[in-house]
Amino acid sequence: QVRLVESGGGLVQAGGSLRLSCTASGRTFSSYNMGWFRQAPGKEREFVASMSRWGSMTYNTDSVKGRFTISRDNAKNTVYLQMSSLKPEDPAVYYCAAGLPLSTTNNYDYWGQGTQVTVSS
Repeated sequence: QVRLVESGGGLVQAGGSLRLSCTASGRTFSSYNMGWFRQAPGKEREFVASMSRWGSMTYNTDSVKGRFTISRDNAKNTVYLQMSSLKPEDPAVYYCAAGLPLSTTNNYDYWGQGTQVTVSS
Protein backbone atom coordinates (compact mmCIF):
# COMPACT_ATOMS: atom_id res chain seq x y z
CA GLN A 1 0.00 0.00 0.00
CA VAL A 2 1.18 3.50 -0.84
CA ARG A 3 -0.25 6.68 0.61
CA LEU A 4 0.17 9.87 -1.41
CA VAL A 5 -0.29 13.38 -0.05
CA GLU A 6 -0.23 16.41 -2.32
CA SER A 7 0.54 19.94 -1.24
CA GLY A 8 1.42 23.29 -2.74
CA GLY A 9 -1.83 24.21 -4.43
CA GLY A 10 -3.35 27.63 -4.09
CA LEU A 11 -4.32 30.83 -5.82
CA VAL A 12 -1.94 32.41 -8.31
CA GLN A 13 -2.23 35.10 -10.92
CA ALA A 14 -2.15 34.20 -14.57
CA GLY A 15 1.46 34.03 -15.68
CA GLY A 16 2.60 33.05 -12.23
CA SER A 17 4.14 29.87 -10.87
CA LEU A 18 3.41 27.17 -8.34
CA ARG A 19 5.22 24.05 -7.30
CA LEU A 20 3.16 21.07 -6.27
CA SER A 21 4.62 18.34 -4.11
CA CYS A 22 3.46 14.81 -3.53
CA THR A 23 5.00 12.80 -0.72
CA ALA A 24 4.61 9.05 -0.55
CA SER A 25 4.64 6.73 2.40
CA GLY A 26 4.45 2.99 2.54
CA ARG A 27 6.26 0.84 0.05
CA THR A 28 9.49 1.79 -1.67
CA PHE A 29 8.91 5.00 -3.57
CA SER A 30 11.51 4.25 -6.21
CA SER A 31 9.58 1.15 -7.20
CA TYR A 32 6.86 3.28 -8.73
CA ASN A 33 6.44 5.40 -11.79
CA MET A 34 4.74 8.64 -10.87
CA GLY A 35 2.17 10.76 -12.63
CA TRP A 36 0.30 14.01 -12.26
CA PHE A 37 -3.29 14.40 -13.40
CA ARG A 38 -5.84 17.17 -13.11
CA GLN A 39 -9.59 17.48 -13.13
CA ALA A 40 -11.47 20.70 -13.75
CA PRO A 41 -15.15 21.09 -12.80
CA GLY A 42 -17.39 19.31 -15.24
CA LYS A 43 -14.50 17.68 -17.04
CA GLU A 44 -12.87 14.29 -16.96
CA ARG A 45 -9.58 13.79 -15.21
CA GLU A 46 -6.74 14.28 -17.64
CA PHE A 47 -3.08 13.35 -17.76
CA VAL A 48 -0.55 16.12 -17.13
CA ALA A 49 2.90 14.55 -16.72
CA SER A 50 4.66 11.36 -15.70
CA MET A 51 8.13 10.26 -14.75
CA SER A 52 9.79 6.86 -14.60
CA ARG A 53 11.18 5.32 -11.42
CA TRP A 54 14.61 6.91 -11.61
CA GLY A 55 13.67 9.91 -13.71
CA SER A 56 15.12 8.75 -17.00
CA MET A 57 11.84 9.15 -18.89
CA THR A 58 9.22 11.86 -18.69
CA TYR A 59 6.04 12.58 -20.59
CA ASN A 60 3.98 15.74 -20.69
CA THR A 61 0.67 16.48 -22.27
CA ASP A 62 0.93 18.97 -25.12
CA SER A 63 -0.91 21.76 -23.33
CA VAL A 64 1.74 22.00 -20.59
CA LYS A 65 4.93 21.40 -22.57
CA GLY A 66 7.43 24.15 -21.94
CA ARG A 67 5.49 25.34 -18.89
CA PHE A 68 5.27 22.40 -16.45
CA THR A 69 8.14 20.21 -15.29
CA ILE A 70 7.86 16.97 -13.37
CA SER A 71 10.72 15.87 -11.15
CA ARG A 72 11.28 13.51 -8.25
CA ASP A 73 13.56 13.03 -5.29
CA ASN A 74 13.60 9.37 -4.34
CA ALA A 75 15.53 10.11 -1.16
CA LYS A 76 12.63 12.28 -0.01
CA ASN A 77 9.88 10.04 -1.42
CA THR A 78 8.55 13.07 -3.25
CA VAL A 79 7.51 13.96 -6.75
CA TYR A 80 7.11 17.57 -7.84
CA LEU A 81 5.26 19.46 -10.51
CA GLN A 82 6.74 22.86 -11.22
CA MET A 83 4.14 24.94 -13.00
CA SER A 84 5.06 28.18 -14.71
CA SER A 85 3.27 30.62 -16.99
CA LEU A 86 -0.04 29.49 -15.57
CA LYS A 87 -3.01 30.11 -17.79
CA PRO A 88 -6.74 30.51 -17.14
CA GLU A 89 -7.27 26.98 -18.51
CA ASP A 90 -4.97 25.41 -15.90
CA PRO A 91 -7.19 25.61 -12.77
CA ALA A 92 -8.18 22.19 -11.52
CA VAL A 93 -7.70 19.74 -8.72
CA TYR A 94 -4.29 18.23 -9.30
CA TYR A 95 -3.67 14.62 -8.32
CA CYS A 96 -0.51 12.60 -8.10
CA ALA A 97 -0.51 8.91 -8.77
CA ALA A 98 1.85 5.99 -8.38
CA GLY A 99 1.93 2.85 -10.47
CA LEU A 100 4.01 0.06 -11.85
CA PRO A 101 3.48 0.86 -15.54
CA LEU A 102 4.71 4.22 -16.82
CA SER A 103 1.50 5.51 -18.26
CA THR A 104 -0.26 8.55 -19.62
CA THR A 105 -3.66 7.10 -18.80
CA ASN A 106 -5.52 6.56 -15.56
CA ASN A 107 -4.21 3.05 -14.91
CA TYR A 108 -2.18 3.95 -11.84
CA ASP A 109 -2.47 1.93 -8.67
CA TYR A 110 -2.49 4.64 -6.03
CA TRP A 111 -3.87 8.17 -5.94
CA GLY A 112 -3.59 11.15 -3.67
CA GLN A 113 -6.50 13.22 -2.46
CA GLY A 114 -5.72 16.16 -4.72
CA THR A 115 -4.74 19.79 -4.29
CA GLN A 116 -6.62 22.73 -5.75
CA VAL A 117 -4.96 25.14 -8.15
CA THR A 118 -6.76 28.37 -8.95
CA VAL A 119 -5.59 30.95 -11.47
CA SER A 120 -6.86 34.51 -11.40
CA SER A 121 -6.87 36.64 -14.51
